[in-house]
Amino acid sequence: MTLFVFLAVLSAAAMHAIWNALVKVHLDRFLSITLMTLGMGFAALFAVPFVEVPKAEVWPYIIASVIFHMGYRTFLIGAYKAGDFAQTYPLARGTAPLLSALGGIVVVGEVPAPFAMLGIVLLSAGTLVMSFRGGAHLEKLNLRAVGFALGTSIFIASYTLSDGSGARLAATAQSYAAWLFVCDATWALVLCIFFRGPQSLPVLARDWKAGLFTGVLSGAAYWIVMWAMTKAPIASIASLRETSILFAMLISVLALGEKMTVWRAAAALGIVAGVAALRMG
Repeated sequence: MTLFVFLAVLSAAAMHAIWNALVKVHLDRFLSITLMTLGMGFAALFAVPFVEVPKAEVWPYIIASVIFHMGYRTFLIGAYKAGDFAQTYPLARGTAPLLSALGGIVVVGEVPAPFAMLGIVLLSAGTLVMSFRGGAHLEKLNLRAVGFALGTSIFIASYTLSDGSGARLAATAQSYAAWLFVCDATWALVLCIFFRGPQSLPVLARDWKAGLFTGVLSGAAYWIVMWAMTKAPIASIASLRETSILFAMLISVLALGEKMTVWRAAAALGIVAGVAALRMG
């Protein structure tokens, strides 16, 4: 992994944390996630005329990714409802890099170097510790919440591997990302109308600014990740992306005045150590 790719993925992780910290939409979780997806697709429409249409062999990866993203959002919403999402979501993000690494070995034949594997494990461990910080404790997690969190991680690893492979096969990562975002948004709109009816559209329209903001920021961050996966091993990029948890913690402590606990500090050190090992790998 070159220094430029390394820094680009770190910037994408920071962007991911920033839009999560700053954007507040007064919608239920299903509509909020739908709105962000629509924002990504709308922004991607402006890029479509300037990129190539994916070749036939690329479309199965795009279709698979849309399905995996649908599963990801479904389990994400389930995790919101089932338990403390501040814990279940980092649990999903912490286990996803390990699953991506295992999947990368089986699916694309990428075996991480020793230092890279150490970095993946340290990053995952730090993220998992971060998920149980503050006043919340592991014993408060119910099996339903854990199930949704682990299901979410499976879908994260699945779309990561699909998108990494598809972006490598496409003419450019920009082409793959633009068409993926448009297809994903189209399907998200269909599902929204199916489950919530046409009356949900005016509700979404009222918060279009928030949707466009989150969509552009989230889309840009994930485009960087997909581009990076064409330049470096998928598992390493997937792990480095999860430093967004560290950036989120820094925002909460420095900007929101939350307390820096011993556990948070330990988790942060683990993540930083994982980042260093990935860079050395």
